[in-house]
Amino acid sequence: MVWVPLSPRSSDRRAPLHAPSTTTMSLEWLMDWSWSLDGLRDFIATGIQSFRDCDATALVAVACLLVLFVWYCYHVGREQPRAYATVNALMQSAEANGVQNGFVYCQSPECVRCSHHDGLNQKLYHNLQEYAKRYSWSGMGRIHKGIREQGRYLNSRPSIQKPEVFFLPDLPTTPYFSRDAQKHDVELLERNFQTILCEFETLYKAFSNCSLPQGWKMNSTPSGEWFTFYLVNQGMCVPRNCRRCPRTYRLLGSLRTCIGNNVFGNACISVLSPGTVIAEHYGPTNIRIRCHLGLKTPSNCELVVGGEPQCWAEGRCLLFDDSFLHTAFHEGAPEEGPRVVFMVDLWHPNVAAAERQALDFIFAPGR
Repeated sequence: MVWVPLSPRSSDRRAPLHAPSTTTMSLEWLMDWSWSLDGLRDFIATGIQSFRDCDATALVAVACLLVLFVWYCYHVGREQPRAYATVNALMQSAEANGVQNGFVYCQSPECVRCSHHDGLNQKLYHNLQEYAKRYSWSGMGRIHKGIREQGRYLNSRPSIQKPEVFFLPDLPTTPYFSRDAQKHDVELLERNFQTILCEFETLYKAFSNCSLPQGWKMNSTPSGEWFTFYLVNQGMCVPRNCRRCPRTYRLLGSLRTCIGNNVFGNACISVLSPGTVIAEHYGPTNIRIRCHLGLKTPSNCELVVGGEPQCWAEGRCLLFDDSFLHTAFHEGAPEEGPRVVFMVDLWHPNVAAAERQALDFIFAPGR
């Protein structure tokens, strides 16, 4: 008789196996946890040792770079559009000596180029928004871009052309313009050469009675004398002067491209006595062309714009961009008399009609 053990029931099989399984899993978990602690301890120890092994100078340099990066991110996030007057304010040390961008300039509080107003760029942007609300944003892309990035433009321009107040991007740049750039106005001025000359000669007779007659202004020069008689000064008519030159003033109203409604527009008679040198300087903007109609042009008189010399001729117009570095001088003999031109500011031919209207609104006198 053979004895065969009975197979236990399924419930009996599970019961003796449960306890050993739990014990095994607990031991395995404890072993894994122990190994994890050892690994963490080794990792921390390795990190500390690596830190100790690093060169202290290198760590300081990395820390400084990290601080500078954080500061730069914070500064860029807070930065507002830079006012172009603020760019000029960077020259405060030079201003104390009457020098701007390394060149002599006037110190008149009325001068749009020489006076400084903090926050002016934000004001111009506000004016542009107001204009767009009344009229349209259409065609304002270049002006918007110019106002938004004015600080960058004024700082990055090459030294040969640095408008000191407002730079309109994407305009063709050249020191001199051909007569065809504003053909209608050039021809109109030249046809009226004698009219303007006669009114100047009447005005100039007053110099025999006093050193500086009423209505004339004397400008600062390194040598000699430079006088101006304004009919329009920074977009503002000078009524008393206009009454003394009525035909010349009426002529301005017939010009198609004369800038007469914003601070960049001027019209005047400019007189250089023999021996006068005008210090090199930049004009305030590139949106205009300055037109000189020669009234009296003795020998040895020159205008130099962007390093290129030109001579005036009586009865002829000379067009140039005064945002380029420029100077003028009269080295003729005293008996030859003064050099005299009628100066008027015209729109740059590549400034569109919609842009002209907007710029007149934005840069309106007194705004």
